[in-house]
Amino acid sequence: MKTRLSALPIDGQACVSTLDPACPMRRRLLDLGFTQGAQARCLYQSPWGDPRAYWVRGAVVALRNADAAQIWLGEDEGS
Repeated sequence: MKTRLSALPIDGQACVSTLDPACPMRRRLLDLGFTQGAQARCLYQSPWGDPRAYWVRGAVVALRNADAAQIWLGEDEGS
């Protein structure tokens, strides 16, 4: 079942499937490590829920929910 990164619960982990092709931040998100097959985990969220911190490829990255919604997740291949 595919879902968006922005819908991942705190401490949830999943495998990155793809990025929306029309995303204006596509190149930047790829550079940050959100590539196909990468494991992503939601670590924290701000008190207002936006932005959220994600762990990907050994780095912690803060993303706004609008940007995280451009990242599609597939089944977690690590579990």
